[in-house]
Order: sequence, then structure tokens, then C-alpha cells
Amino acid sequence: MSLLAHQLELLSPAKTAEIGREAILHGADAVYIGGPAFGARHNASNPIEDIAALVQFAHRYHSRIFVTLNTILHDSELEGARKQIWQLYEAGVDALIVQDLGLMEMDLPPIQLHASTQCDIRTKEKAKFLGDAGFSQLVLARELTINQIREIHAATDTPLEYFVHGALCVAFSGQCYISHADTGRSANRGDCSQACRLPYTLSDNAGRVVAYDKHLLSMKDNDQSRNLEALIDAGIRSLKIEGRYKDMGYVKNITAHYRLLLDEILERRTEFKRAASGTTSIHFTPDVEKNFNRGHTDYFANGRTDEIGAFDSPKYLGLELGTVTRVATDHFDMVSNAPLANGDGLNYMNKRETVGVQANVAKKLGDSKDGELWRVFPNEAFLALPGFKPGIAIHRNRDHQWEAILNKKSADRKVSVHATLSELEGGAGLRLSLLDEDGCLSVTDAPMALQPAQQADQAAAGLRASLSKLGATMFAASDVELNLSQPWFVPSAAINALRRDAVAAHEAVRLAAWERPLRKASIEPPPVYPETQLSYLANVYNEKARAFYQKHGVQLIAAAYEAHEEAGEVPLMITKHCLRFSFNLCPKQAKGVQGVQGQVKAEPMTLVSGKETYTLRFDCKPCEMHVVGAMKTNILKSAPPSNVAYTPIKFHRQRPGA
Repeated sequence: MSLLAHQLELLSPAKTAEIGREAILHGADAVYIGGPAFGARHNASNPIEDIAALVQFAHRYHSRIFVTLNTILHDSELEGARKQIWQLYEAGVDALIVQDLGLMEMDLPPIQLHASTQCDIRTKEKAKFLGDAGFSQLVLARELTINQIREIHAATDTPLEYFVHGALCVAFSGQCYISHADTGRSANRGDCSQACRLPYTLSDNAGRVVAYDKHLLSMKDNDQSRNLEALIDAGIRSLKIEGRYKDMGYVKNITAHYRLLLDEILERRTEFKRAASGTTSIHFTPDVEKNFNRGHTDYFANGRTDEIGAFDSPKYLGLELGTVTRVATDHFDMVSNAPLANGDGLNYMNKRETVGVQANVAKKLGDSKDGELWRVFPNEAFLALPGFKPGIAIHRNRDHQWEAILNKKSADRKVSVHATLSELEGGAGLRLSLLDEDGCLSVTDAPMALQPAQQADQAAAGLRASLSKLGATMFAASDVELNLSQPWFVPSAAINALRRDAVAAHEAVRLAAWERPLRKASIEPPPVYPETQLSYLANVYNEKARAFYQKHGVQLIAAAYEAHEEAGEVPLMITKHCLRFSFNLCPKQAKGVQGVQGQVKAEPMTLVSGKETYTLRFDCKPCEMHVVGAMKTNILKSAPPSNVAYTPIKFHRQRPGA
């Protein structure tokens, strides 16, 4: 079923099916993963067979699996996408996360469609339209404030999803074309070159340098840990973690972090319920600082702030450990605020560059009033490293002991069951019934000859103990009831075999009980799109998408930027991030400040990286910055990108429990 108004869903990413399984064990109520093709993470694809196996695993916990098919599609790709969607449906996938609205006009199975963040959902009008048009869940723009989310929630009954953690694209998702303009690699087709992480020099309208060689378009990482309850109260029901390129340790750690935060809210707020089944036990202490990050920000959730940029470096510096005290030929000494370990990844800042050095051997020398004294033997000739000397601050961006913890089993997830042992009719054997927290009931019989127990209390205790041994399974016994006419002696092998058979039977019952959610029906007559004209910003790349918009009242429709019809300068990136604001040059900042207000005007600025030059224009009414430029001539004259080499994968439906 779709998310209900009282359900809260923790949605985690998975680069692979294996990572997806760990996400579920660490508390995810749903997982999103890339399919074989057409996903917005070019190098995070997975075969249908792996996704089908993940679906089987997830549905035992009544967790949902979403597949990302969120690129814009060339006409030549529509048939391949349609076939892949049918294969994913046959594999049991619960929903697709899509950007291309042309899919709404195709012969698809009744699988749910979720509107990707690339659909650029920033207004209540657009959110209501997409819900009315048949989308079952809406992924809102990351740039929205909590108050704006509340307004959107009041305007639509479609469940709302929002990113609560992970890397941030500086542009509104779906509104960034700078990669395609410069390299031919389209972000809207899953192949972004990450121009936002490059160093830039910013100049004002008079040519004066405002900032030199800094990563001016690189954002810190999103972290809504402190805003979870406010987001829930505003109407968010699916809380999404970014990271389909991330490794296993990241997904385990960040999923566990938000699971614990949500569980605390659910314990206090009994009007809400977890969207999937089970109770998660975390065997380590999550720490969002331990994984790669560029610093943390809650972005625009509580309004504009000046702490959203990671201008100094797009790399992960890590947690500060301490200071170098002495440098020798093959080692250095340092004062540290935490223990070190062999294999730790250390680094330091030299000017504005991050320089790394790995600890081959780390030995503790003792303690001082300032911290622990350590001697570090690097695995390289570190004396040649620039700026390495006593007094520099050392950070750790790879904690070997932390990684060792996450490489082991680090969580359990258990579904509670009530077990009842009774007799078969005529005393022909035993019956074990399992009733779980979702109301799923299974009954397993074991014909056998029953013998009265000589020691009744001991026999009853033994039966209860044997039936409670569910440790290696996905279940935990909340209670064991013996509904017997008299205590029986049952050999350990027999009662253990009955328990194992009952567990297998109950897993099958849970799979059979799972009802795949149906797609939300579009309203009739077709809802009217909020605009009658669309520019290249609507990303219309095929005739099906054009037909969709025409059906919903749009009269003039420009082709997507990737169609190579925009020869002149246009906004290549539209962003809520404003460099005028970052450097105190915003007219709104100067308002009311005597002697300053008249000197500050929203005039163009220039952004330069290497050979690339862009003009910055500022739309102050919605408070947005446009990075303006033109597509390179060789790209403009080349054929629009398409993936005609895609070959659908043959797939045979896998039966539940198979």
C-alpha cells in the first residue's frame, strides 16, 4: 500500500543489492536502487536478478523497494525503458522513481510512479498537479523551507518525500546543464561531470576579484538530524538519505543514525507508526562525522544562512585529531584527542589543499595534559609532503577501527511473533502456530508419537526454551504459549525441526501477505498544468513527454537542452545558493544600512574556472542565482545523446519464497 498519513518511512540508498539488504537490517523501511539502465547515477546500475532477490528479502519485513529510472529519455530509448519497467514489475519492485513525464503516456504495468526530485517540485501548484496526474509519491526539492513544505502538504493528499541527509547539488535538481554544455555529459541523463566541485574565481561587474580560486559552487552536505520532527509535522512522510554511490559503511552508519532518531520520535509520538515491520537493534554508536562529508548544513530548511558552502575544499577532511609536535626521518609525533590505529587515514591542510598521509604503524607513547602522545610511522616518504611540520593540525578521514566495526555484523532486525504449541487432533503430533506483529498467521504440523513427560515442569520449560530460540532468524518470540492437554516429552531434534519448519513457513506467509501498492489513478478530466508555455527547463526530450504536457493544457513546448536547440547563452544552472549573499553583496542584506544600500546593486558578476567563463545573474524576487553560458560549438553540432545500445534483460518471474 501507499504511505498512510500516520506512517513514517526511512528511505535508504543502495548501490548494490547487498548494500540494500544491510540498509534494511539497519532500519530502512524502504530502499531505492538503480536498475540496469536509465538511472541518474551512471555507475550505480544493477541487474534485474539482483533486484528481484532484494525484493524478496525486503518484503519479508514489509519494506518497499524503489528503482530509479530518473533520466530524461530519448525517443529511441522509450521502448527499452518500457520493457525494463515490465521486467522490474515482474521482479516485484514496488515503485519507480522517474523524471521523464513521457512515461505517463506509455503502456506500463500498474506499478507506482514516484516523481523524482529532478521534477523540480518547489510549488504547491506543481505538487498538486503531479499528484492529480497519477504520481503516488512526490520527492520535494531540497531547497524548500519547512514552512513551504507545510504549504505544499496542505495543497495535496499525495505522500511527500524529502532528502534529510547526504551530498547536495548546488542547482535545483533537473535544472543544471553546465556539465552537458561544457563536456556533453548530461546530469539529466545520469552522467554529471560535477562542475560544481571545481575551483572558481569570482569577479564583480568592475572586474574586481571577490574570491580567488575557491570552490564557490560546492555545498556542504545535507543533515536534517535536528529538523526531523519539524519536517514530520510539516507533512513529510518519507525521509530520504542520499547516496547511491556510497559504500556499505556509509549506508549502515547513516541509516542507523536516522533509525535511532526516528525511533525516539515514534516512542514519544504514538500517533505515528513505522512504515515497515520489526524492531532494529544497532550494535555500534552511529556517528555522521565518521563518513565522507564536506561539513554539514540544514541548507534552507530554516531559511537562508551563510553557512551552506564548502568553499575551501570539496574533499573530506575528517575529524580533527590533534597537532604534530615533532617530525623525524621516518615518523612524526603528535598529541591526539583520540586513539589511533594502524591503517588510519590522516590528512592536513596545506594552503587550501588537502594532503593525505596514511599511518602504517601508530604507537602510543603516553599521556600529557593536552591529550594522548602518539608516534606515527607513515607508509610513504612523508618528509617530501608540502608544508608538513610541527604545529600543523592533523585530521582523520579514515578510521580503521571504525571501519572494522562496520565490516562485521552491526545490526539486527526482528519481527515479533507469538508462538502457540498445541496438539494435532487425536494426539497424532504437534502444531506450532506463529502470529506476528502484523497479524500474519502460519500453522505448521509435525506428526509424531507423543509420550507423557516424567518431569512435567522440566518438560514445559524445555519446550518453551526450544521454541524461543529464534536468534538466527528474522523473528523474536514475544511469548510462547503451551496449549497442551498435558506435558509431553519431545526429543530436542523433533522440536527444533518443527521450529525451523515453522519459521520457513511464516516467512512464506509474510511474503504472500504483502500487497504491492497500486499506482495512484489520475483524475478525470485531466488536470491542467500550472503553466501554458514550457522552456528547455521542462526537460522535454521525447514525443511522449510532449504529448503528456499537451494533454494537460500546455500550448508551447520547447525541447530539452540535450536536444541541442539552444545555441545562445542561457541559464546553465539555477540555484538558491547566491554568491552575492555569501560575500555580503546582497541588496537585501544592505537594506536599511546607511551608506551601503545605494552602493549595492544586483548587477552581473563573472565566474571563471580554467578556460570556462560564466556570467552570474540574480533574480532577487525568488532569491535565485543563474549561472549563464552557452553550449560549446562541437557539442551543439553533435547528435543529441541517446542510449540505443541498451538490450533488455530476459527475466523469469521468481515465485515468493523461491
